[in-house]
Amino acid sequence: KFFHNLMEKKDFEAWLDNISITFLSLTDLQKNETLDHLISLSGAVQLRHLSNNLEILLKRDFLKLLPLELSFYLLKWLDPHTLLTCCLVSKQWNKVISACTEVWQTACKNLGWQIDDSVQDPLHWKKVYLKAILRMKQLKDHEAFETSSLIGHSARVYALYYKDGLLCTGSDDLSAKLWDVNTGQCIYGIQTHTCATVKFDEQKLVTGSFDNTVACWEWSSGAKTQHFRGHTGAVFSVDYNDELDVLVSGSADFTVKVWALSTGTCLNTLTGHTEWVTKVVLQKCKVKSLMHSPGDYILLSADKYEIKIWPIGREINCKCLKTLSVSEDRSISLQPRLHFDGKYIVCSSALGLYQWDFASYDIVRVIKTLDFSNVSLLGFGEIFALLFDNRYLYIMDLRTEKLISRWPLPEYRKSKRGSSFLAGEMSWLNGLNGQNDMGLVFATSMPDHSIHLVLWKEHG
Repeated sequence: KFFHNLMEKKDFEAWLDNISITFLSLTDLQKNETLDHLISLSGAVQLRHLSNNLEILLKRDFLKLLPLELSFYLLKWLDPHTLLTCCLVSKQWNKVISACTEVWQTACKNLGWQIDDSVQDPLHWKKVYLKAILRMKQLKDHEAFETSSLIGHSARVYALYYKDGLLCTGSDDLSAKLWDVNTGQCIYGIQTHTCATVKFDEQKLVTGSFDNTVACWEWSSGAKTQHFRGHTGAVFSVDYNDELDVLVSGSADFTVKVWALSTGTCLNTLTGHTEWVTKVVLQKCKVKSLMHSPGDYILLSADKYEIKIWPIGREINCKCLKTLSVSEDRSISLQPRLHFDGKYIVCSSALGLYQWDFASYDIVRVIKTLDFSNVSLLGFGEIFALLFDNRYLYIMDLRTEKLISRWPLPEYRKSKRGSSFLAGEMSWLNGLNGQNDMGLVFATSMPDHSIHLVLWKEHG
């Protein structure tokens, strides 16, 4: 200080320049010795000054210094959890990290989230990721769902069908009801026959019955608009298509019947099953093969041991294209749940979950990670599968074939054949997106004639 006072500012600067030039010409060892000597001459004020500034001098904020592309490249190597911690370093870091769209999109994908690439707002993806993390944690902790009940039937409910927030129930009390699952309100109730299976749309309800017939009813008036007579056993499954004007039914008489939906005329009876036909599915084909083209309508029918594939057109002499089974052994039966999306057929049996490629009819996958003698398939997507047994509802990540969540179910005996249990919304099975984890997950009828619902809990 004294020295500084003696020296004029100009002289001091000249002296400092000289010292600097000399200092820069020294070796590293000499520089260190010089510094050591200067430090030994310093007092408390200088040492405090050194101590405060050294830390800042040694730190380099690389995210501030690097071009944005390089920052993004570096950030890509960090896991999302670490990145969230890095967001807390400074406003600048938070801004750069939050802007790294690709990192958050990848993180979401890894969690099994569906990505809409057209959304380029980076903050959006960080938010989606945070939402996704929360939902996946809830699933892992078995806290993602909640339950409720629908009460109104006075006898066994055997038939259930779900679509767009509405659940239809058909009961031995000779009625069918349409419920809003979110409010628990009954919207329509109509007098019917005993229902073994139901399917509906805005205008009509189609019921397959234990009285061997199929009927079509109008919701608004409750009137029966069509009666399909011809089966000699209970009708366990129906499907229809207005565009084709076709209704198909699977029965305990081992046959599948194809009807004109509008007139009730039987167009064809398909034979070849050797057991009760418990499931029929009418679906557009989405792949090309020797047997069919994309856009063709296909009929699948399943009994205890076999799945049969039929072409559906206007022709009468319909020949079975293919019969699929998992085993020659008659002690191995298929579960009465069949998934067909136009590309793959999936069915579960005691040997595991089987997936067939619809273009080649080859088995592309068998999942055997569970005790499948008791586990039934409810829904199958690109990312997740929904399964259940007598005690739990399970979610499987199909990429790892590991169960990621389970949810307790009330105790009751499940019907082996019936449609007395079903999956609700299905789009989330192809990947959650923060919008499709809402509404019904699973519904089943209870011994006390109520319907037990499992619903997604709203986002926390």
